[in-house]
Amino acid sequence: MTGETDLRTLLSDMRPELNPGRYVFTTAEGGVPSGVSPVVTVAEQEGLTLVVPQADADAAGMAYDHVAGWITLRVHSALDAVGLTAAVARALADAGLSCNVVAGFHHDHLFVPYEQAEQAVEVLRRLAAAER
Repeated sequence: MTGETDLRTLLSDMRPELNPGRYVFTTAEGGVPSGVSPVVTVAEQEGLTLVVPQADADAAGMAYDHVAGWITLRVHSALDAVGLTAAVARALADAGLSCNVVAGFHHDHLFVPYEQAEQAVEVLRRLAAAER
């Protein structure tokens, strides 16, 4: 199942969708704690990074300092597509919004400050409309 590589198509068809909930970046030693359901895991030399629902982190007593909203770009982007991350990051940066990007096999996922998640979705919708 090949993903899209054309940047104009990727931008015009990205359909940003805000997932419900609040998410946090945290770390864990010795694996994922019981009762914690990560939406992203990254194995780094320093330890296991987890992106988890804030409620899971709170229940497990996990430390974090950033609460994010999770936006999924609903277009199926190819892993070797060029420019999507840069265009999205530029649009959000121009609006003064930080963004952490994770690429899955089918979609790109953006983690933006929770309080600004709706604003970020609107910025991305305007970017998509400009490409149509």
